[in-house]
Amino acid sequence: MTKDGIIVDTSVLIDFLKNTEPNSTAVEGLITAKRLYITGIIMAELLQGVRNEKEELYISTLIDGINSIELTNDLWLKAGKLSYSLRKKGINLPLTDVAIATIALEYNLPLFTLDKHFESIPGISLYKP
Repeated sequence: MTKDGIIVDTSVLIDFLKNTEPNSTAVEGLITAKRLYITGIIMAELLQGVRNEKEELYISTLIDGINSIELTNDLWLKAGKLSYSLRKKGINLPLTDVAIATIALEYNLPLFTLDKHFESIPGISLYKP
């Protein structure tokens, strides 16, 4: 894993797939530089939205070219604790997003996302291209 890696959220990858600027160019540059990271959750979110086999093949090929970080049991425990601590403050986020944030926090990597609710997670660093 590179110290200058970036975790990319599903929202930004959807922009990339739709060729929406400036995120499309930013993601392309991060992939080329081998700085982009995803998780199994992000892979599943991308694939659940495919509309046909051609799109599934394209997204599967894209995923194969991006570095991945998996959630260990220890990280799942941290995600659960983070979700609980946020809920105590009145912040209710999807567990999938809390898990992605946990990886970002654990590996001290910025998160490239369009979802504003990540800003409510203490210690999270957001990537701005």
